[in-house]
Amino acid sequence: MGIGMYNSEGYHDPTSYAALSGIMKEEKAAKRAAYRPLVYICSPFAGDMEGNTQRARRYSRFAVRNGAIPLAPHLLYPQFLDDGKPAERAIGMFMGMVLLGKCEQLWVFGKDISTGMSAEIEKAEKRDMVIRYFTENCEEVDLF
Repeated sequence: MGIGMYNSEGYHDPTSYAALSGIMKEEKAAKRAAYRPLVYICSPFAGDMEGNTQRARRYSRFAVRNGAIPLAPHLLYPQFLDDGKPAERAIGMFMGMVLLGKCEQLWVFGKDISTGMSAEIEKAEKRDMVIRYFTENCEEVDLF
C-alpha cells in the first residue's frame, strides 16, 4: 500500500504526503539498522578442546559486537555428543552442515584449518556463501 498525494476526498495534500513518506523512510531505516546477519563460526575444536572452546566463545562475542548473530555448533553439540566417538562426531558434523545452510556467511578463525573446518569451508564455497577469514586475534585478513 503506497502513500498518495491526495487525501480521501481527492484533494491535493502535500503536507500529509511528506509527513507520512518521512515516517515510512524512518521505519525502513530502523529495520535496516536492526538487521543482523546469521553467521557460522568456523574454528578448531578437537585437540585443545578447552582452549578451543574459550576461543570459539571469544569469536562469538566478536561477531555479536560486530552486528552479527553467531552460530557456533561446536559450542553446543559437545554438550550432549562425544566428539571422541566417530559416529557421534559424524552426527554433529551433519547437523552443523544443516545449520550452515541457514547462515548468510561463514567466518573462519585461525590459520590452522582442521578437517571439520575444511568440510565447512568446502560446503560454504559450493553454496556461494560469503566467507570471511580472521586471525585468532579477530583481525580480518584476505586469505591465509
